[in-house]
Amino acid sequence: MKKEISLRKIVYVALMTALVYVATLIAFPLLGSKVRLANSVSLLGALLLGATPGGLAAGLGSLIYDIQTGYGAEGIITFVSKFAMAWVCGAVAFSGEHKADDHRRNVLACTAGAWTYVALYMLKTYIFQRFVYGYPIDAVWATAASKFPASAINAVAAMVIAPVLYTALRPALKSTGQLDTMRA
Repeated sequence: MKKEISLRKIVYVALMTALVYVATLIAFPLLGSKVRLANSVSLLGALLLGATPGGLAAGLGSLIYDIQTGYGAEGIITFVSKFAMAWVCGAVAFSGEHKADDHRRNVLACTAGAWTYVALYMLKTYIFQRFVYGYPIDAVWATAASKFPASAINAVAAMVIAPVLYTALRPALKSTGQLDTMRA
């Protein structure tokens, strides 16, 4: 049985892709790091659209940003890690009979997605530092240790921001029927 993808669904994924891209441009300092809103919007997309469409929006928005800022060589890795983050979030939020309708489950979903991204980012850092650049293991661990606090801060920010945004948007989207249309 083949499921058709509606034009409306494509438009919603494209809209969330654009929002992820724009959110990647927005950063603010926090505790000596920069918090970017892209992870929050990526998780929001998963709560709104579900696992795979939310993952596509997160991955594509981040990939486009990488290409336009000269990091195109790493773009596929960014696509995979951002897709995985949103996919995990959507899979948890929509598991069982749920459709991102339980706030506690949504917080858990965002937590799982955000930490999935941190784990993949740290793995990427290790692989690139050790095997692509050939740095000694001590330097690799030092680099990973220096990147972890910023990643953790971004994860926690996304875990807080995405469920709050979703909770704020959900009633309006539900009352107009758009929420069901986004997930059809």
